[in-house]
Amino acid sequence: MKVIGFIGASGTGKSHHALDVAYDHHISCIIDDGLLIYQNRIVAGRSAKEETNRMKAVRRAIFLQQEHAQSVKDALDELQPDQLLILGTSKHMIHRICEALGLPEADSYIRIEDVSCPVEIEKARMIRINEGKHIIPVPTMELKPRFRGYLLAPIHSLLTRRNQKAPDFEHSVVRPVFSYYGKLTFSNEMLEHLIIHRLRQIGGLAKVNRLRIDKNRESEGNGLAVFLVVTVYYGENLKKLMSTIKKGLQQDIEYTTGMSFEILKITVRGVVLR
Repeated sequence: MKVIGFIGASGTGKSHHALDVAYDHHISCIIDDGLLIYQNRIVAGRSAKEETNRMKAVRRAIFLQQEHAQSVKDALDELQPDQLLILGTSKHMIHRICEALGLPEADSYIRIEDVSCPVEIEKARMIRINEGKHIIPVPTMELKPRFRGYLLAPIHSLLTRRNQKAPDFEHSVVRPVFSYYGKLTFSNEMLEHLIIHRLRQIGGLAKVNRLRIDKNRESEGNGLAVFLVVTVYYGENLKKLMSTIKKGLQQDIEYTTGMSFEILKITVRGVVLR
C-alpha cells in the first residue's frame, strides 16, 4: 500500500480539498480526523470532531485508543487499497497515524499550499477562528446517522481544471462541541511538572540538571521541542534509557495535552554511582 500524506496547519482547508486531491491522484481511501473514508463513504472509525474537548479530539485523530485503531486496521485489511491519503497537521502527525495503524511510512507528501492559494487558506482560517466550522469530506446524508455533533448546511466542491471538470463532491459542515468552550492553554510550568513527574519514574536517571521546553519552529501545528541535560547512574544502557525517556514523555505529553511531541534532545552531563 502506498501512503500519501496531505499536510497543513489546522483550519487551512485540508478536509475541503481532500476529495479533490484524492481524485487527482486516483486514491480511493482517505483517513481524516479518525475516520476511514472509502469512495465517499465512512467505512470505519469515529470522527475526532465528535469529542467534547480538543485533547480528546487529538487523541482520536491519531488513533491512541486501541479499539478505534483496530477497527480501521480491519477495514483496511478488507479493502486492500493500492493507495491511502492521510490528512495531518505535520509529517510527525502522519508518522504517528501510520505507527498506530501499522502502516508503511508515507511515500510522499502534498502540502495544502500545493492545492490552495494564500487567499483561500486565509479565508479558511478566518472561518475556523470566527465561526468554529469544520468540514468532513463525506455527504451529509452519509454522516448524519453516525455523527453526534452539530451538523450545518452541506457545501459542494466543484473545481474546473484544464479541459475537464472534476466530480461535484459534497462535504458536510459541522461545528464540534469543543468549539464552544474557548481556548485551552498549557503553561510551560505545567508542562515542566508533567515531564519531571514522568522522569522521576525512570530508574536510570540520577538527576535532571536542566529542562527547557520550546515550540518546534519547523512544525506547522502545535509541536513541542524538549531539551534535557541529565546525570545518569553508572552501568545504565544509554540507548535503552533514552528510548524509555522518549516513549514515556511522548505518551504523557500527547495523551494529557493533545500537543505533538516532535523533538527530544538529551545531553548526558555526568555519570554517578548508585
